[in-house]
Amino acid sequence: MAAEPIFEHEIAFDPAQAADALRQLPAGPAVVALFGHGATDRPHLMKSANVRRRLQRLLEPAEGQTKRLNLRDRIARIAWREAGSEFESLLLLYRAMHLAFGADEARKRMRLSSPFTIRFAAENAYPRIYVTNHLRRRSLQTTFGPFASRLAAERYCEAVEELFQIRRCYFELHPSPDDPGCIYGEMKKCMAPCQKRCSDAEYSAECEQVLAFLRTRGGSRIAALEAERDEASAAMEFEQAAAVHGRIAKVKAAAAFADELVQPLSELKAVLVMPCPSRAEDEAPHVAVWSFSDGCFCGPERVSLLGVRLAKEQAEVGSSLFAQPMMLAATPVDGSSSGSAEERMLAAVSRLFDGGSGARDMVELGDQLSLLKRWYYRPEKQRVGAIFFPVRGEWPVRRMVRAAAKLVAGPVEVVAKLDEVPE
Repeated sequence: MAAEPIFEHEIAFDPAQAADALRQLPAGPAVVALFGHGATDRPHLMKSANVRRRLQRLLEPAEGQTKRLNLRDRIARIAWREAGSEFESLLLLYRAMHLAFGADEARKRMRLSSPFTIRFAAENAYPRIYVTNHLRRRSLQTTFGPFASRLAAERYCEAVEELFQIRRCYFELHPSPDDPGCIYGEMKKCMAPCQKRCSDAEYSAECEQVLAFLRTRGGSRIAALEAERDEASAAMEFEQAAAVHGRIAKVKAAAAFADELVQPLSELKAVLVMPCPSRAEDEAPHVAVWSFSDGCFCGPERVSLLGVRLAKEQAEVGSSLFAQPMMLAATPVDGSSSGSAEERMLAAVSRLFDGGSGARDMVELGDQLSLLKRWYYRPEKQRVGAIFFPVRGEWPVRRMVRAAAKLVAGPVEVVAKLDEVPE
């Protein structure tokens, strides 16, 4: 995130005039700091979807005997910054706690921990894959994640191991024909390099297929099997084609355990489109655009939607022709509103990736990944905003503009059917 003041507004709080102070607070999402009377007192930091309502409970006079927390006589100043979304509030709260309490205390207060990933141990003579939440800079290229939980990572790891014959043991191998081996070797689920049943070149070839599978989330394996199935079908070998088709279904089932967010950590790049608070000078709705690259968030960049109009949804009119935003001619007002919406979106994304800086260490990388995971793996109905990944090296700008238009338009209102008039 950019190095700028966290809190944009600040007022003095007098318990005798609490109602006047509370009226100045926004009735929307924001991050708040409550400062005590002592100059060295650490602030009380929090985020809320409705700051005014939240502080009314903390600062208004208590009615009768109650155990509810009341800070009315302990607060001297209130500082806040409005946020357009829960995601922005989360990042602002993390940054505020990081500056106020330090990295370790902020991580403890927000309950952050490095997410679980799958690592391909490429540095070993006989590589394997395993689940871990310990990040190493030298192995980020072969570490895939983040996953929603340890269980999700283990399911994906086991599904991949079922498709390939790589070893599952964790100890250092000293191959010898006299090695007793393990049950997986007896079940033909491992190439058994410990017993020298395969050459080093054969095991390396198998590991390369595993690494390609992880990098493409099964795409490489599916493409190879589909080519084999088509070849068998062309040769009129339908039984073999049916067998290969069954293997494709198994590979797709295994790949489904990895979401689109699961990528090599060194190559994980994303753009997030979020709502943003409106300003008095805005002549058109805006959205906030964030970037995630090199293990760190950067943003936001405000993008004007001048010239973009979201027509009625398909649910209302029954035609997909009206379900897309209509690109109208943009009226240049200033530098931020000139050009088409796609050009403005692409320019904002370019500025974010050109001006962003990566995570300083693996601890910060773990924190940023944890924040991203916390937002991404929420239920879809509770996740406000949209995330986009590059497709063949290019950003899906048109999809980003469509998502931005839907965010501004808000939820679709279904038109109620009129009651029939009685004769």
